[in-house]
Amino acid sequence: MVTTACSLPVRLMRFVAAAIVLIGVAACAPPATRSEAEDLASIEDFNRQYLEAINTGDIDTLAALTTEDHMMISSGGTPLSGKQALVDAMTGAFERLSFNESWKPEETVVSGDLAYQRGTFIVIATPKSGGDSSATVGNFLRIYRRQPDGRWFMVRDSFNSD
Repeated sequence: MVTTACSLPVRLMRFVAAAIVLIGVAACAPPATRSEAEDLASIEDFNRQYLEAINTGDIDTLAALTTEDHMMISSGGTPLSGKQALVDAMTGAFERLSFNESWKPEETVVSGDLAYQRGTFIVIATPKSGGDSSATVGNFLRIYRRQPDGRWFMVRDSFNSD
């Protein structure tokens, strides 16, 4: 086969055009879907990290796991709206108390980029200045949202004591 000066640029242009089309098709393809098991495992991993931050008084990790639109709603209190409100409240709590908190999810439902989880919790709070610990037992309902990077974060946290 004889290659002429004219045919090389034509072949190169066809190759470049084909590459552009393939890249365009890949960019328009729907994102890979995750299985329900992967979503549930991601929510469980989030919960593990969040609880560990509470139980170790790690405000930096807690802040990193909180979205700007997070809202915490407890019975008898004003909702804490936004990351800074939660960080401020928890910073004050961590200064005064040590926590031993556990959650027992009883139901987790994933639907698209949202999920909810219902269950029970126990919080044992011990004053750092000394004194008796107090235990709170109750129920929670949480809403999670899948983030652009695929991780799940809690965006609403509602709970009440028994």
